[in-house]
Amino acid sequence: MSDIYVPGVTSRFDSDKLIENLMRVERIPKERIDKNVENLETQKTYWQDVGRRITTLRESARILYSFQNPFNDRIVRSSDELVITGTATREATQQERNFIVKQIAQADRFLSAPLEDSFRVEGGSYAFSLGGEEISFDFRGGSLREFTEAVNRQGRDKLRASLVTVEPGTKSLFLESLLTGETNRLGFSGDMETLAVKTGLAERISDSRRDIPLVQAALGEISGPQEAVSVGEDILRVAAGGGVSIPVDPGLRAGPGLVLAFETATKVIAPEDIPVPKPPPGPAIPDPPSVSYGGITIENDPSSVPIPQWKPPPPPVRRDNMAVLSLTFSDGTKAILPPIRDSEDFSAYQYRLSDIAGDKTINSMALVNDNTHRDISIRSIRVFDPDVQGGIKPKNPISLAQDAVVAMDGITVKRPINSIDDLIPGVNLTVRGPSDRPVKLGVEQDRESVKNAIFSLVGNYNRLMAEVNVLTRNDDRIIQELSYLSTEEQDELRKRLGSFAGDSTLNQFKQNLQRLAGSPYPTMAERDLSMFSQIGIGTDVRGAGAGSGYDPSRLRGYLEIDERVLDNALETKLQAIQQLFGNDTDGDLIVDSGIAYSLENISKPYVESGGIISLKTGTIDSRISQDQRRIETLDRQLAAKEAALKLQYGQMEGAYNRMEQMSTSLEQFSQRANNNNNR
Repeated sequence: MSDIYVPGVTSRFDSDKLIENLMRVERIPKERIDKNVENLETQKTYWQDVGRRITTLRESARILYSFQNPFNDRIVRSSDELVITGTATREATQQERNFIVKQIAQADRFLSAPLEDSFRVEGGSYAFSLGGEEISFDFRGGSLREFTEAVNRQGRDKLRASLVTVEPGTKSLFLESLLTGETNRLGFSGDMETLAVKTGLAERISDSRRDIPLVQAALGEISGPQEAVSVGEDILRVAAGGGVSIPVDPGLRAGPGLVLAFETATKVIAPEDIPVPKPPPGPAIPDPPSVSYGGITIENDPSSVPIPQWKPPPPPVRRDNMAVLSLTFSDGTKAILPPIRDSEDFSAYQYRLSDIAGDKTINSMALVNDNTHRDISIRSIRVFDPDVQGGIKPKNPISLAQDAVVAMDGITVKRPINSIDDLIPGVNLTVRGPSDRPVKLGVEQDRESVKNAIFSLVGNYNRLMAEVNVLTRNDDRIIQELSYLSTEEQDELRKRLGSFAGDSTLNQFKQNLQRLAGSPYPTMAERDLSMFSQIGIGTDVRGAGAGSGYDPSRLRGYLEIDERVLDNALETKLQAIQQLFGNDTDGDLIVDSGIAYSLENISKPYVESGGIISLKTGTIDSRISQDQRRIETLDRQLAAKEAALKLQYGQMEGAYNRMEQMSTSLEQFSQRANNNNNR
């Protein structure tokens, strides 16, 4: 059926096929140029990949000697990360501290008694106090869930409420402050106070607060000079050498939960400001008598008393004693409070009375300043239960608001939050849990970060070296040696094998890389450390030797790492290693030597703007543009050629059709003539 000829539809001579065969020959030059463009595009991609590898190596090298190099990074190591941890900035100095975390900062978290699911909260005005801020809102009444949603809308980032299913059919209201610190206690007022008592969140209790007045009439026995003790504006001042008793009337029983609080300030007296005793004036001798006669007065010789030479007393021996406060109990025993600290500004102190007095009754408090160079002031002495807020005490507290209390090398500090960034310069501490035993916290150089940066440099060096070896050598063993590559990656590299075998640029770059990796560089410990191999990095650092036989892969320029040697060098010669990668040899504060510095410098001409890689790809782009213009010209010529062939074959078929029609007409005419003759 394919040979059936339909006039006007098919070609009698299969002209399209003849034209296509002729055009296939005509397209051969264009196809060659197309193939050349494709090869050029592939070469451009290879050069771009090499450029990216060089850029990556350059960046890895720059990291190891730039201003932000990892040698200046600091880390904080804790002997117990469940107690305290920390992070350090580059400004932190190397040091080691001992910490005792006495308590962590917490927020108030209260849980109500189990409530029926049908429990309704009455409408009213509900208010919460949190530190110095009040959160209040009007509630029209509704379920517990609606009430918690109202609390959360108003509380935002300070107060949160939720419901806890304790038993099927019951729920407990859970209120929690989101602000830690003893100054951020959660209190209730208005209808919230009534709801707290009703739901078992809190209970009413008598307020046990006692303020101990500091007025002259309330003072007890004074020891030492009377003028050493003075009172004014609720501040008791006791100069050096003085002492005073402060009665507690009536006596106060140190019940559980009670806290003794006060504030003290000190003024240290410089030795030159202490008055020096003057010599005594000596005895008073009356004027001698005289005799007058006839207007003549005769004076008697004045009396004389021999006075011994003045010897000033020796200066007092300096005495420093900060444990100046004590409590006296009804049974006659005493307890000395912990030492205060020097501060010209008033500093606050709080102690749980049960830890100091047990269940004894306190009769008085004494301030005995037996220091020789220090005046002490005290104010705001009070006893209170910190859990009681306006006569309301939480009934089922999950946690109570308190400050973090931390002792660093014996110095106790308090903070309202568990993140402390103002204790050690450049270090942010995080308190995580209390501990009775000291925890060591050390700030040291981040050797792991340095090690990772070195690994990254060596890895990028080897990947670049592998890329260059594949492009410049036509040896499949090069790919087989790269065992870390997947099968797909190896197949992709085989397409590039030997693509730039005759290119001197890459061969020279490879030689320069190998030279730099094996060259010595001056350091502060040049005899012990001046080469890559001395920190466990080289082409044969694992000591393959003759016993391992000939290994051609070790001649390709790849670097190996002996991690044991590197770890030891990082532990003992970190500063020298830093100079091995980047060193200022002339003292101008600019790095001018080192492996990383040299690698960055040798890479720069290749990948900088207008560099060697850019010139290579630019040249390829120019050749591609030229070939594309030739392709456009050939496309136009081929189109014209094809149109001409179609016209010629069309004319040929038209002429043939006319001849065929004429032949048919002649046959018909001859047939009619014969028919007429036969008649």
